[in-house]
Order: sequence, then structure tokens, then C-alpha cells
Amino acid sequence: MDDGSGSQDQGLDLASYQPRDSLRPFHARSQRWACLVAHRRCGKTVACIADLVCSAQFSKRKNARYAYVAPQYNQAKDIAWSYVRGLTRGLGVQLNESELRADFPGGARLRLYGADNPDRLRGIYLDGVIMDEHADMRESVWGEIIRPLLSDRRGWATFIGTPKGHNGFYRLYQYAVASPEWFTLRLRASQTGILPAAELQDAAKSMTADQYAQEYECSFEAAIVGSYYGRIMNDLDQEGRISEVKHDPNFPVFTAWDLGRTDDTAIWWYQVVAGEVRILECMSSNLEDIEYYARIVNSKPYNYGIHWLPHDARAKTLAAAGRSIQQQLKGHGLKCRIAPQLSVEDGIQASRMTLKRAWFDRAASAEGIEALKTYRRVYDEERKVFREKPMHSWESNYADSFRVLALTWRQAVEAPVQVQVQYPEHRTIDEIIKRHRENRLGL
Repeated sequence: MDDGSGSQDQGLDLASYQPRDSLRPFHARSQRWACLVAHRRCGKTVACIADLVCSAQFSKRKNARYAYVAPQYNQAKDIAWSYVRGLTRGLGVQLNESELRADFPGGARLRLYGADNPDRLRGIYLDGVIMDEHADMRESVWGEIIRPLLSDRRGWATFIGTPKGHNGFYRLYQYAVASPEWFTLRLRASQTGILPAAELQDAAKSMTADQYAQEYECSFEAAIVGSYYGRIMNDLDQEGRISEVKHDPNFPVFTAWDLGRTDDTAIWWYQVVAGEVRILECMSSNLEDIEYYARIVNSKPYNYGIHWLPHDARAKTLAAAGRSIQQQLKGHGLKCRIAPQLSVEDGIQASRMTLKRAWFDRAASAEGIEALKTYRRVYDEERKVFREKPMHSWESNYADSFRVLALTWRQAVEAPVQVQVQYPEHRTIDEIIKRHRENRLGL
């Protein structure tokens, strides 16, 4: 059958599944690890679900466990569940719709997950996993959560997706190409012959060159489609402003927050020196209370100024005993203020302007840098246009907290906090300026 026949499972089952010629090498691979970079509508997700179903159906391991992970849980349900239903038809598999789980007669189990709630994966083991649209996931999901789940069972993993610039998926693919332990496949629309030439020509007419190169020709070099800050971040990198940023003890450190519980809470640490916004580090986590974040903030060796919170910090979310987040943080000794409440569009414009003054510590802010590079608009597949609103994914938490930073850093300058100066009084102004410049450049 045609494995790119759409999202419905009618007529799809394992007995009649016939992979497209371009995907046959994937099914014949012998390597434990695999990375597929493939154009849109080439059938990669169907092929990977078929791979999981075959592994579960014929596994000789006791209580084998397999997983399909999408960037978000609702994506896993919308994209992959119908394929699971179809490909398990006639195999005696029990399907649990509410848990997106398939239990096989031999004891194996296949389940769908979302990388937006990776903690749901903790505590289990895996014999095999598909990471779909890996470019849309934070890198830590693999290294900190999923990779350890494969260790005791020597499980395998396959990463699939379409490029989105020089992000974690790009680095993974570059590593995989150079390693004999990895199977790699890069499928461009101009080479596979899956989509008619007339369709590709029509798509090219209605898309920008970057959009077409990314979505159909699997280009990692194209600008990230719909990115708000991608070009600015690339410029910063080329200018050497994503490098090493040292903490200057002569200036206060500020934080900017985005708050959530089931969603991530994200925090940026920064200083404002000589009109420059110097990003020291960042972090995000979820399913934690305010005390957890207060302990982290207080554990840093910084002299703090203001901790800037979003407008919803006045509400009693994440609250204890009816106290707001602002009140709770104040109880931990943190001096907090609420950022101005502006539209998302105004905040994005403020972020663009702020980035032109920014320096980032590459190592301590790596995840946040990646988030800002890939933060983008929602794409309307039916109308073939970008909507004027951001996509809600893991990147949006960092982007939201950076908007708080962008709306408040000037006030940080206007309301300085007294910090004990570390330079000896006999130093000249020229020497102090030279020291600031060396700190900025990481010298």
C-alpha cells in the first residue's frame, strides 16, 4: 500500500504495508541508532510506526516496551494514533485510547508520549523509541530522560524530522553521519520522486526560497521558517556575542521569569553594563513549586537586584495558603516586581530590540539560545500562511520570560541596586573600563 496515504487508518494494516522504495533501507538497517532527515509527506512517520509495531509483535524479550515520542502529546495523538490502530489491526492487540497504548498478545507494549511532558517517561524502561520531529524538542529530553531508559535493555532509538536550522537535530545528524554505529538517511523531494514534479513546482511558487529549501529539500542552511528571532540570533553568533560572559561582581544581577506548573517555568539571569544586556545563564523546569525555584535562585553567588515577574504573578497560581507567587518569593528574601503587561506582539518587538544589545554565555544559556532561535509563528497548513501568533511549544517558555526581560531591563538601569565595588579605589576610570571590556569578551 501507499504509506503516505493520509492520517486515516482505513485500509492500513501490517499485512498489507509496503514501504516506499526510499524507506526500504531504513527497515533493513542493522545499527542500533538511526537518524532520518526527510521531506514533508514522504511517509517517514508511517514507516516508523510500522517499525515499532513489528518490533513489538515479534519481540522475544519479556514485557518489551516501545515508545513513540512527538514534540507535544496532542501531536502524538493526532499524527500517530490512527497509524497504530491500523497497523495493529488483526494482531490481537488491545488498544487503550485514553492512554494511547497498544498491548500485544506476547506481553509487549507500545505507547505514545509527548516531549512537552517528559517526566511522564521517568521510571520506565524502553526497548525501542521513535523521536519524531526531533528538531522541535529540547535536547535535554533525550540526554536526561530517554537515553537512560534504553541502557539496561540495550534498546534502540530512531530520530526523524525535517530541518529547522543549526539546532540539536542538525548536530545529531552531523554526528550520526560520521559514525559507523549510526544509520542515516536524507530524503530530498527532488530525489525521492514521491511527490509529483508539478506539485513541487506549485509549492515552490507559493513558498519563500527558505521555506521550500527547508521543508522539501531538507536544507539545514535555510533560515528557520517563521522564526521571530532566528536571523538576529545567527547575526549575534557570527559577531561573537554568543561566547563567554563573565559575571561582574560590581553590578547587580537581575532575573526575568515566566511562570507555570504543568507548563515550564523559565528564568533568565542577566546584568546590564554600559548599555549592554549580558545574559549569564538560564533554566527551565516544570511540575515544581515556588520554593524549588527560590532555592535555585538563592543558591547562586550573585548580588541580586530586582526579580522581574510576569503580570500573572499577582494571581494565586502556584500559590501556598492563598498567597500569590510574588508574595511567596518575597517570603524567600527575593525582591520582586511585576513587568508591564503589553501585547505579545509588542513584547516580541521589544525582544528584537533588546537582542541587538545582548551578549549570551553559550555554555550556561545553551537551551535558551536554542529556544530563541527556533521560536516561531504558527503555520496554517490549509491557507499556506503564517498566523500572527506564536507556536506554543517548549521554546515559548523561554521566549515569554525573555519578553519580561526585554520590557524591564531599562528599569533595572534606572533603579540601580547598590553593590559593593570590588575594584581598589586607586584604579583609574580607564582601568575600570578596560576591566569591563575584558569581562564582556571573556578575557
